[in-house]
Amino acid sequence: MTSTQCSFCRFCHSGCGILVDVEDGRPVRVRGDRENPAYRGFCCIKGQQLPDQWGHPDRLLHTQKRMSDGSHRPVPFAEAIEDIAERLSDILVSSGPRSIAMFSGTYSIANPATMPVALAFMHAIGSSMHFTSNSIDQPGKAVAQALHGSWLAPPPPFDEREVALLIGTNPTVTMSGGVPLANPGREFTDALGRGMRFIVIDPRRTETARRAHIHLQCRPGEDVSLVAAMLNVILREELHDVGFVEEEVSGLADLRAAVAPFEPEDVAKRADVSAADLVEAARLFAGGRGVATAGTGPNFNGLGTLFEYLVLALNTVCGQWSRAGEPVPHPGTLAPPFPAIAQAAPPRAGYGYGQKLRVRDIANCDGGLQASALAEEILMEGEGQVRALLSVGGNPAVSIPDQLLNVRALEQLDLLVQIDIKLSATASLADYVIAPKVPLEMPGMTLTQDLITFYAAGMGYGAAYAQYSPPIVEPPEGSEVVEEWEFFYSLARRMGLELAIRPASLTGASSDVEAVTLDPERKPSSDEIFEILTRNARVPLAEVKMRPHGDFFPEPAVTVAEREPGWTGRLDVGNREMLADLQEVARSQGESEESDGYPYRLVCRRLVHTFNSNGQDLERLRRKWAYNPAFMHPEDLDRESLTSGDLVEIASKTGAILGIVQPDATLRTGIVSMPPSFGGLPGQQDKNVREWGTNPGRLLRVDDGVDRYTGQPRMSNVPVRVRAVEPAA
Repeated sequence: MTSTQCSFCRFCHSGCGILVDVEDGRPVRVRGDRENPAYRGFCCIKGQQLPDQWGHPDRLLHTQKRMSDGSHRPVPFAEAIEDIAERLSDILVSSGPRSIAMFSGTYSIANPATMPVALAFMHAIGSSMHFTSNSIDQPGKAVAQALHGSWLAPPPPFDEREVALLIGTNPTVTMSGGVPLANPGREFTDALGRGMRFIVIDPRRTETARRAHIHLQCRPGEDVSLVAAMLNVILREELHDVGFVEEEVSGLADLRAAVAPFEPEDVAKRADVSAADLVEAARLFAGGRGVATAGTGPNFNGLGTLFEYLVLALNTVCGQWSRAGEPVPHPGTLAPPFPAIAQAAPPRAGYGYGQKLRVRDIANCDGGLQASALAEEILMEGEGQVRALLSVGGNPAVSIPDQLLNVRALEQLDLLVQIDIKLSATASLADYVIAPKVPLEMPGMTLTQDLITFYAAGMGYGAAYAQYSPPIVEPPEGSEVVEEWEFFYSLARRMGLELAIRPASLTGASSDVEAVTLDPERKPSSDEIFEILTRNARVPLAEVKMRPHGDFFPEPAVTVAEREPGWTGRLDVGNREMLADLQEVARSQGESEESDGYPYRLVCRRLVHTFNSNGQDLERLRRKWAYNPAFMHPEDLDRESLTSGDLVEIASKTGAILGIVQPDATLRTGIVSMPPSFGGLPGQQDKNVREWGTNPGRLLRVDDGVDRYTGQPRMSNVPVRVRAVEPAA
């Protein structure tokens, strides 16, 4: 018997509305839900493979324990919990809470219940050693916002924007950043039809750049200088929003002086773009309502915090924030109501607090505890050495820079527990692999997507939208799988720990954040945890549940309120540390990094058919690329006497990998563009490069080009050389 049920995809963060055909208890087909008002039938190729993910022959259906010979065998979940609890308790007694760490990857957001319970567990054992994948993606966003201050009202509604500046983001592939979470292609087309103009800064002529009015196809690593030059043009020509700046902003004179050295002609020459286009981009952005949004690439260049600060400064001096009386199309749905007041939350300390690491003088920051330091914390002996790691929603063996260092560290742990649907690179090293449910087996709600809207300008939903999904199917017969949060709950119960979770909150929102203690004797349901998390929701979860296709919740309409009487908070575009860093960049403008025989620059990119390391084992997603190609411009391939599909060695000053080259005429010359998080463990990569790809993390160092605010190392614009090699016999 076949039935069709409404749900939403959780393969990535986009949350597309889907229809799932279920036949005799098995999901057999997924497609976009045309009745979903936000996504309007859109679902990318990844989401369409959810039935294959559910029934994949290599999916783990039972908890696995590592044997002395390195193999894994199934064990009951309860047995694993018993042993893990005992070993963690011993480590706590002998080495203290700091010796137990957690790594949470991007996929930990798929279930909104996961991280609140996981963090409650870490709090219960007294450990603040929580390393996040955000710390090696775009941690500078949060730190920059703290240093700049937050405008307590959103940018102009997307439907009313006249211009958008997209820097190193390609929403057609990434599904977010610069256009609302929905059908990115349609949103882009509709916006162009309304007359909206797009400016794109990217070394590649991406799918988004091809439709832009201005594309600055710059050399990689020039993002800071380009934004500074745009600010210079805007301030020199008095194109900024004078009234907004005078009333709400501090530091303009200091910013003006700091960007003055960035003459557009000089910056354009260094970045190898048209000076006229650069000046036109600045004038176009300042002349219309809109927002500037940045993606991952510019944050990988070692100056992510400074770059994101300048993007915020650009938005602020141009007055790209909503004012009193203007509509707020998305004031929060499952999230607490966004305050939407025409005033600034002043700057605050966004880094250098909390847990201090033993390496590279790194402390915690608003972008998360720096994951690239995890390996050193494991390998460095002495007090505070990390001896146990709980990994959820990620694959640190392939995702953290300097793969060889990280794998060596993971192998040294006294206890490694990985929650994973497959025997991934990290899982193959783990003492225990906890087999989790997949999204179609779990309830879900779009709280995570809701909160992304308030993470940074130009992100998240464009309107007040929400969806809830019940579980669509049961796990395969005979399996023993759990939701990720159940692992932490079961572990805490066995260790006699009390777990308390708090409702979701927003900066500036008035809400009840009192923690709720979970009953250790009666395990809550996922829906009960959802109710706690949405206790302050603008729209009750019960109401969202009544609309199975998802829906907009515009009523009551919200407008931006007037500033509170006596409020003195101001945004700061003249932060001393940021501008001192910018002066260093200005002083180095005439210099070029010595190539020393490394003539190319390695940069990152996304592929539409994978989400980091997730999806690489699904057959339909492997049809075009089973591996991660090393994309190069055809002229560069000719220069190196290479052709499509050739095996090459790609070497940096740190290491070398094998790769498969492919031509890509949308790239600038001088670039090697590769997707990250491929290849499995190092010892297997070279012989399986055509089957599983290779890991560019082997070309990176954790102490190279480190952002001093977040600890993030340089992960893009890395000098490399390329040469042909003969296939292994």
